[in-house]
Amino acid sequence: MTLDELDRRLRSGAGVRVLEAQDDLFYLYDPAGNLPPERQQPFATIVTGDHYEQVSRLGEPGAWRLNLGLTKATYTALFGAPPTERDADWVLDSGHDYAARDVLMPHPFYAAQYWVAIVSPTAVDAALLTEAYEFAARKYANQQARHTV
Repeated sequence: MTLDELDRRLRSGAGVRVLEAQDDLFYLYDPAGNLPPERQQPFATIVTGDHYEQVSRLGEPGAWRLNLGLTKATYTALFGAPPTERDADWVLDSGHDYAARDVLMPHPFYAAQYWVAIVSPTAVDAALLTEAYEFAARKYANQQARHTV
């Protein structure tokens, strides 16, 4: 799967808004297009360079990383409890090589929030993309319900 193919797939969901920064893409579920900045939590991101961290070696030719926010149940079914120990650079110690390509793994910084990452995926499990999107939609609906009561 190419970066462009994945971008088109993520953009295709109803209510998806995309923010761009430093050539990176942040996919939000925001059907009304009016989330305040403090509520703009992406459900997926595509990071294309080492401007946030170097552990994934995204500065190498062809390297980019897909990040997905999953439910606790799915994350723990895949990887068990999220890691809690960090190294001197604040990278979580999950036992994974964060630069390995085409391997689903805990996110190097956000695994504790049940995020996963894949560097340069050749394919992405559609069920994980759907879950991240639907989880974001549920959180949005719950937040809207709390504020309309």
